[in-house]
Amino acid sequence: MRPIAELDQVTARRLCGVLFDLDDTLLDQGRLTELAYGALHRLSEAGLTLLAVTGRPAGYGEVLVPQWPIAGLVAENGAFAVLRDHGKLKLIDEASPDERKERHRRLQSLASEMQQRFALVPAADVHLRRCDFTFDIGEHQVVDDALVAKAAAFARANGAMTVRSTVHLHITYDGSDKASGTLRVLSRCFGYDPTFARDQFAFVGDSENDEAAFAAFHTSVAVANLRGRPTVSPQFVTRAPRGQGFAEFAQTLITLRQ
Repeated sequence: MRPIAELDQVTARRLCGVLFDLDDTLLDQGRLTELAYGALHRLSEAGLTLLAVTGRPAGYGEVLVPQWPIAGLVAENGAFAVLRDHGKLKLIDEASPDERKERHRRLQSLASEMQQRFALVPAADVHLRRCDFTFDIGEHQVVDDALVAKAAAFARANGAMTVRSTVHLHITYDGSDKASGTLRVLSRCFGYDPTFARDQFAFVGDSENDEAAFAAFHTSVAVANLRGRPTVSPQFVTRAPRGQGFAEFAQTLITLRQ
């Protein structure tokens, strides 16, 4: 990974937008600082399209999209999106209503069995979710890595997809990840060709569940607190962690575009 200071002007001026994770990327232990929120406003004022891309629930998008200077939020690791649409909210689900109902039934059954087998605790935000079920493994509970690995293997053996973040273990019967879900939204709702979108949007993240987006988008940035070992490393890294790192990236990008 190269320091964010090595981002070049040609790349910076080519970008149309910024995609960013929430927890431990924009947020500091779940809190939005003045510095990070100001960075969002400055990026928006610079004419960039902003999309949050997170494992957090769809319900977050219905609250945050009207309040923040962003075009939308891709939630639940790519399965659902909430977009700003002429003063209203547009909800985008990759599944039809009947498919969603059936996936929800299967998911609740699997989650119940996993709670009994592995004594896992649901995440505090699970009631706001539409497409996945999430267990707390690091936010308010500390779960041993070996147990998390066994639980994830059990879910996959039952046909589910699993994603692990710094704080949650997600299980789902949807096939999206942060990259495929975001590219689908950029194509269908914003009119971007997926190939060009990979080149015209930067992605900023911090953990292994961001690795699909690190691999998909040509300008990929990790804040300094990057955890785990993504298969494809981000192209750049900030000096500062979390919200400070996001603000550092934003200032670098804006300066180069002027």
